[in-house]
This record gives sequence, structure tokens and C-alpha cells, in this order.
Amino acid sequence: MTDPVVSPAAAPIRPKPQVITPDRSPAGVARQFEGVFAGQITKIMMETVEQGDEFSGGHGEEMFRGILAEQIGNQIAQGKGLGIASAVEAQIIRLQGGQNAGAADGK
Repeated sequence: MTDPVVSPAAAPIRPKPQVITPDRSPAGVARQFEGVFAGQITKIMMETVEQGDEFSGGHGEEMFRGILAEQIGNQIAQGKGLGIASAVEAQIIRLQGGQNAGAADGK
């Protein structure tokens, strides 16, 4: 008799890795660009703020400040944004010959 703990049927199930596909439609790319742009602006603004001695500074903050600025930029773009995504989207469509790549997938 086989032991159910070590039988081949009891082999662990490995989940398939989830692949996140980026939104390649002109609107999605424009929104991503706006997020990167807003993140860069946020990073520059954060560099101009004086840091106090008690609750800021240190190596850890230096490491994660750029990541924080990037995430703030992404959140800005996911909300109302800065208003540049529509202009970037129009330029992308114009450069593609006036065809919206997202229209083929129903986006």
C-alpha cells in the first residue's frame, strides 16, 4: 500500500505565474507617461523640502524616497492626472498614422 503523504498524486500544485501585460493602447501609454512625469516632478519637489532631525533622514529614507515619488506619480496619473495624458495620446495616435491601436482590441 502506498503512503498518501508521499504518493505522486499528492504532489504540490504549482500555480501558473501571472503575467501582467501592460496596456499598450495609446490611452494607456499616455497615462503611464503621465505617471512617470508626475513621479519625476514629485521627486524634485521632495528634494527641496528640508528634513527634520527627529523623524526623517537616514539611509533607509534615501533608498525609498525615489520609490515613494514614483508611486505618488502613478496615483496622480490614475486619478485626475495633470492633464497631459490627452495631449500625449493625441500625439501617439497621430504618429501611428491616425489609427488607434486600442480600437482593435475593443478598448
